Amino acid sequence: MKIDLRSDTLTKPTPAMLDFMMKAQVGDDVYKEDPTVNELESRLAKMFKMDSALYFPTGSMANQAAIKLHTQPGEQLIADQYAHVYNYEGGGVSFNSGVSCKLINGTRGMITASQVEAAINPPDFYHSPLTTLVCLENTTNKGGGACYDLEEIKKIKAVSNKHGLGLHLDGARLWNALVAKGEEPSSYGELFDTISVCLSKGLGAPMGSVLIGKRQFMDKAMRVRKVLGGGMRQVGYMAAAGLYALDHHVDRMAEDHQRAQEIAILLKDQTYIKSVESTETNIIIFNLKDTIDGASFANYLFENQIAISDMGQGKLRIVTHYDYDKTAHARVLDVLDRF
Repeated sequence: MKIDLRSDTLTKPTPAMLDFMMKAQVGDDVYKEDPTVNELESRLAKMFKMDSALYFPTGSMANQAAIKLHTQPGEQLIADQYAHVYNYEGGGVSFNSGVSCKLINGTRGMITASQVEAAINPPDFYHSPLTTLVCLENTTNKGGGACYDLEEIKKIKAVSNKHGLGLHLDGARLWNALVAKGEEPSSYGELFDTISVCLSKGLGAPMGSVLIGKRQFMDKAMRVRKVLGGGMRQVGYMAAAGLYALDHHVDRMAEDHQRAQEIAILLKDQTYIKSVESTETNIIIFNLKDTIDGASFANYLFENQIAISDMGQGKLRIVTHYDYDKTAHARVLDVLDRF
């Protein structure tokens, strides 16, 4: 049996989730008449203590909508160089919003308040783009599942307020951060203007992300989603998967984190490994020694029916998830130990 550790997006609905989905009450969500979607949105808005929420088909669309809500063409946002909104959303920042990115060389995808303040363009200097938005990502994908320190986010919020900037969180894996650090969603709702959360990664729903935010931004979110082609009809069947996941799949992500830790510990002891980045949640990023043939390693894993991701520049990535059980884990540890 193949063990696929390329991403936590590869999870499939459990039989119990599928059963819950098929029993969902649905309507036309474009008319806001799908009761299950409405319930999901209301629940998440209350969870984060924000004004409202809107269900999107994808996380990229939710992030792109947020950027559109915060900016005007010709303006600029600040983000880490590893940011998903810059690296993995098809250039949508420029295509959809006509906005440029000022990228900061942070630490494992995380930036500091002092870095943000230094990156803000002088508002009266019309030769440079007007800075209007800061985008953070928690956990960081390309940074190896790293979690922000909430106190640093508070400092970034203070800088944003001081300079009149919007603050958006790409929280695709925020659930992992909440579990790993024992934090509450409301702590993030207090700090950010908008937050996107994904249901199809660690939570295991087949699709969907939700944009949560303050009323001054969310009042326009429905129109932006429509412009981006995100209007959906009887999508309550999918929203039901998100509701089920919130009740059954959040706390169990600690298992993913523990298995990731065990993989990282084993890799650090292998003679073929050059480095293993700090592992906080469910993502392990590592590098092979320069003397090791990467193709041979990849072929070895392929022959053992294990799939991982090559992120380029020598970085390899393993992502644990709920379809990766203790039996598969024992096999992966054994295969890695025998190379």
